[in-house]
Amino acid sequence: MTIEQAKSIQLTDYLHSIGCTPCKQQNNNLWYLSPLRTESEPSFKVNLNRNEWYDFGIGKGGDLIALVREQHSTDVAGALQVLSGKPIIPGSFSFRQQESFQSFEDISVKPLGNVALLQFIRERGITDEIATAHCKEVYYKLGGKPYFAVAFENDREGYEIRNKYFKGCISPKAITWRCDFNRACCVFEGFVDFLSFLTICKREGTDVGKYDALVLNSVGNIPQALRPLRNYEQIHGYLDNDTAGQRATAELRSHFGEKFTDHSPKYSQYKDLNDYLTGQRQEQKQQPKPKRGFRL
Repeated sequence: MTIEQAKSIQLTDYLHSIGCTPCKQQNNNLWYLSPLRTESEPSFKVNLNRNEWYDFGIGKGGDLIALVREQHSTDVAGALQVLSGKPIIPGSFSFRQQESFQSFEDISVKPLGNVALLQFIRERGITDEIATAHCKEVYYKLGGKPYFAVAFENDREGYEIRNKYFKGCISPKAITWRCDFNRACCVFEGFVDFLSFLTICKREGTDVGKYDALVLNSVGNIPQALRPLRNYEQIHGYLDNDTAGQRATAELRSHFGEKFTDHSPKYSQYKDLNDYLTGQRQEQKQQPKPKRGFRL
């Protein structure tokens, strides 16, 4: 198969051939659960006009050849070989057309104090003191209906928002860099992991004052993080143990070499720091506190 022949294949047909069906359609975009990693909400977009994909979870995209290369960790020749040996079965589907993404309206941000939101935070194992020091609460309308959520501000005055039923972003999307001009910086994938880290360190008496913090708010934001991270003597990674998190860890290691330390093996049996925190709390109800815990 030639490159031109591969590019003539519709991404939707290829995805159908590997068992992927779209979850929704918005204008000329189809949204899928990513074929490159495990997820519960669709963040893999295919543009029907351009016949191109973009995975918001890993911040990568391209044509069909790029997708096959990413799937099989191969080069162009290897991707063409994969496609040559795979029957492409055209897929058929229909959706009720949605005009566009619903936008946030009537946004109001306040200090965190909502009882329901604080209960949600406590269920994640995080203390009120830590949550109120770093988060706010936001009220907004979406599709004309009122909602509220925990809000974590980024460096471009956007917000990562989360409640028991929803996880999203009030744009613009960006990193959150907490800089006190220390020599070392800890990197987290999301703000709940950052809050979990602070909770764990407080419980175990670890001094976090000598560390700056950078929250990616998406592994796709790594390019934004490279410039602020480059001046640190030490960079400590606390990213997720899923495919996207480990790709991000590898990317940071490739940029910073020996300055970068990957701490994810410390919670390798858990998806992320928050799962580690809540899992450990459940174990401690039945078992005595271990002599050695989670350390930097």
